[in-house]
Amino acid sequence: MNTYRLTLKDYKNLFNKLYTSLCLFSDKYVQNLDVSKDIVQDVFIKIWEDKIEFKNENNIKSYLYTSVKNKSLDYLKSNRYKLEEHIPAIEMEKLETESFFLREVVVLEASSIIENAINTLPNKCAQIIKMSIRELTNAQIAEELGLSINTIKAQKKIAYKRLRPLLKDYFILIAFAFDNF
Repeated sequence: MNTYRLTLKDYKNLFNKLYTSLCLFSDKYVQNLDVSKDIVQDVFIKIWEDKIEFKNENNIKSYLYTSVKNKSLDYLKSNRYKLEEHIPAIEMEKLETESFFLREVVVLEASSIIENAINTLPNKCAQIIKMSIRELTNAQIAEELGLSINTIKAQKKIAYKRLRPLLKDYFILIAFAFDNF
């Protein structure tokens, strides 16, 4: 069976592509961004130092999310954390479930897909959609950007028209990810 080992270039690209998402993912568990950053860095260091081999490139992402989850849970179970914070047993059980893990991975993946699609829009269009996602009204967006409400509506219409074909293949994933919000 062939295995896949990361080159230095692959490793750097992977780190740049997934570091932020993995930090946010870890933060869902430990609720401390600085600790999350340390956890993700530790996982990347282990991959590099141990020269871990993968069945294929697709297994790398799965390995990273699973490793970050496990290290995050280990941190929560550590004596240091237990002395500084208290996490109820019922909350810990929830964090250890496969459904929590899968949901958080799907939410991050869907968010990344949406963000990449929005970034293909013209700057003003993308800015308006991002503000809309933050739940600003058309009037608030118009006021903040110094544009008319009709311009905001027109820009949103253009954005939706361009985003629809980019996101159509991900509809089920996006609907699942954001169903419980």
